[in-house]
Amino acid sequence: MIWRRNNKIEKEKNSRIKIIMAIIFLGGILTLGRLYILQIKNHDLYSAKALGQHSVSSILEPERGRIFLSDTSAGETDKLYPIASNKEFAFLYAIPKEIKNSRRTAEILYFVFKKEKVEKEVDEFLAKEDKIRESGELGALKNLSGDEKKKKEEEIKNRLANLKNDNQWREAQKIKREAEINLRKEKIISGYSKSLNKGEDPFEPLEKKVEEETLKKLYSILSADILNQNSQTASSSEIFSEGIDRKKLVIEDNAIYFKDADNKKRELKFPGIAFFSRLLRYYPEINIGAHILGFVGLEGEKQKGHYGLEGFFDNELCGVSGSIKTERGASGDLVIVGDRQYNKPQNGSDVILTIDHAIQFSVCDKLNKAVLRHGADGGSAIVIDPKTGAILAMCSYPDFDPNNYSEVEKIKIFNNPAIFDQYEPGSIFKVITMAAGLDNGDITPDTMFNDSGPVKIKNYTIENSDRKSHGLVTMTNVLEQSLNTGVIFVARKIEIDNFKKYIRNFGFGEKTGIELEGESRGNIKGLDDNINKDLNLATISFGQGISVTPLQMAAAFSSIANDGIMMKPYIVREIIKNNGEKEIINPRQIKRTISERAATLLGGMMVNVVENGHGQKAGVKGYWVAGKTGTAQIPKKDGRGYEANAHIGSFAGFAPVDNPKFAMIVRIDNPRDVEWAESSAAPLFGEIAEFLLNYWQVPLERK
Repeated sequence: MIWRRNNKIEKEKNSRIKIIMAIIFLGGILTLGRLYILQIKNHDLYSAKALGQHSVSSILEPERGRIFLSDTSAGETDKLYPIASNKEFAFLYAIPKEIKNSRRTAEILYFVFKKEKVEKEVDEFLAKEDKIRESGELGALKNLSGDEKKKKEEEIKNRLANLKNDNQWREAQKIKREAEINLRKEKIISGYSKSLNKGEDPFEPLEKKVEEETLKKLYSILSADILNQNSQTASSSEIFSEGIDRKKLVIEDNAIYFKDADNKKRELKFPGIAFFSRLLRYYPEINIGAHILGFVGLEGEKQKGHYGLEGFFDNELCGVSGSIKTERGASGDLVIVGDRQYNKPQNGSDVILTIDHAIQFSVCDKLNKAVLRHGADGGSAIVIDPKTGAILAMCSYPDFDPNNYSEVEKIKIFNNPAIFDQYEPGSIFKVITMAAGLDNGDITPDTMFNDSGPVKIKNYTIENSDRKSHGLVTMTNVLEQSLNTGVIFVARKIEIDNFKKYIRNFGFGEKTGIELEGESRGNIKGLDDNINKDLNLATISFGQGISVTPLQMAAAFSSIANDGIMMKPYIVREIIKNNGEKEIINPRQIKRTISERAATLLGGMMVNVVENGHGQKAGVKGYWVAGKTGTAQIPKKDGRGYEANAHIGSFAGFAPVDNPKFAMIVRIDNPRDVEWAESSAAPLFGEIAEFLLNYWQVPLERK
C-alpha cells in the first residue's frame, strides 16, 4: 500500500518535470523565433530605430568670409582694415512666466540697450530740424542778389545766433528735448513690457545681438537691482546702479559667472532672463560703407546676405556647411568612434576691396556734414581711379547701421543711391554733349555761337538758367557759363542718330556691372521717341529728359580723364578662398568713348569752368582741376513737369587735369539754403579734392 502510494507520487513528479521542460522548450523556441525576427528578418528596421535614438546628426555652419578695406597711401599697400567680420554675440531672451516685475525689468532693458541711442537720435533730430529751418529762411532769399542778399543773410544768422544765447529759448529747447526723449522711451518700454507679460510663453526674444560688455552691464545692474527688489524706491526709481564688478564677470558656455568672496566660481542667474551665444556678422566701422556692404540676416538658422556686397557675393562669403553624425552614450555624452561621419565645413572666402580706408572715411564724413549744412534730403559721392576703374570711395547719406538693420523704419534706405537712384543729371551732362561734338568733328573749343535768346521747339521755349542771351560766345564760354542754348546748338550739329551712339557708348542706359546688388540702368528711352525727337535732342543735350545713376556719370567722366578710354568700374580687388587660393581682379578696359585729342581738348574746357565759370568753388589752390556743375530739377512723381523749389546739385570732374589721380562725382539732394550746385556740390567737391591731393602728396602744379 505504501509502495503504491510512493509510485503514484513519483509519477506525478515526473509529469510536472515534463510540463516544466515543455514550457522551457517552448519558451526557447519562441525566444529564438523572436531573435530571428529582430536580428535577421527586421534587422534594418530596428537598427535604424536604435540609431535614431542613440545617434546625433547635426549641420555644422561655416564661418562667413570677411570683407576688408585697403590702404593705398605710400608704403601701406598691404595694410587691411576689416569692415565686415564675425563676432560672438549673446541672444537675450525672456521667460515671461518667471518675471516678477515686468515694468522694472523693461526699464532696466531700456537703460542698458536704448537710452544712449535714443538721446543721440533726438539730439541729431533736433539739430537737423533747426538746420532745416535755418536753411529754409536762407533759401527764401535765393531770388535776391548782391548786397541786399548779403544783408538779409547776415540779419538771419545774427538773429539765430542771438536766439541760441537766450535763456528762455534754451530752456524751451531743453523741455522739447526731454519731451521727445520721454515719448520715444515710453514707446520702447511698452514694447519690452508687452514681451515680458506673455504669461506662459517659455521663450520671448528681447535683443538678438548683444555684445559682451553690454551683457555684463545688464547682469551687473540686475545683480544690484535684485538686492533692492523689496524697496519701493528702487522699483520706481530711474537710477540704475551697478552691483557685481563687470570686470569680474566671465561668459562661458551660454552662462555668466563671477567669483564670490571665497574665490569660488558661481553662475549668475536671474529669474526670467537668459541668453545663449552665437557667431554673427559684425561691422566694426558701423555706418561707414553701409550701402556698399548691405547686411546679413538670418533665414531660419542660416545667415544670408542682402544688398550690396553681402548680397552679390553671398555664395562666396557664406561657404559650405559641414555635418557630423555620431552616437550619444547612456550618459548623454557624444561617443566619437572611427566609422562615424564627419564632413568639415568650408569657411567662406575673404574679399578685399579697392576702397581705401582713409579716403572712404573722409569722403563720407565730408558728405554727411555737407548734407546737414544745407538741410538737404541726402547726397552721394563716388571717387574712382580713372586709369583702372577701381572705386576708391562710395558714400551716401542718409545711411544705416548694418549691425542693427532691423531697426530701419523705411526699407528703401537699404538701396545704394550711388548705383540705384536714377535722376536727371542736369548741366553736368553738357560735358557729354561737348565730348560728342568734339569727337565727331562738329566743333572745336573756339567754335563761335551766337546766343540770341530762347530756343523755341513746337510749343516749348527753352532758355538759359540766367534767362539772358549772351551774344557771340565760344564753346568754352558755353561750358563756362553753362548755356542751354549753346549745347542745343552742338546737339543739332551732331544730329540725333550720332548723339544716340555717343550716349550709349558712354554707357548710359546700361548697368556698369559693378559687383553690388541693386544697380539700375537709367533711362534713355527719350532718344527713341521719334515724335518728339527735336525736343528730346534739345533737352537731353543739357541733361533733362534722361535719367542716369551717379556711378554712370562717374564712369563717363572717368573715361574723359583717361584719354577717352573707359575702364570697367569695380570694387573688389581680390578674393581669397579658404584654401589660400587667391583670385586677383585685374582692371579691364571696356571701350574707347572719344578720341584722346577730344578728351584733352575737353579737359582744358572743363578747367576753364573751374577757373572762370560756375565751378570756381571746386578748385584747389596749386592744381588744375577740371569739372562741371549741374543743377537739375526733380520730376514730379504723380504727373508731368517738375517739383517746385526742389532740385539736385551735382559736380563731376577730375584732377590734376594732365595726369588725373581721381575722377569724382558728388551730389546733394534738395539743399534748402541754396539753389545752384556752385554753392552746394562744388564746394564739397573742392573739399574732397583737396584732401585727396594732399593724401597722395601730389606735387603742386602752380603757385
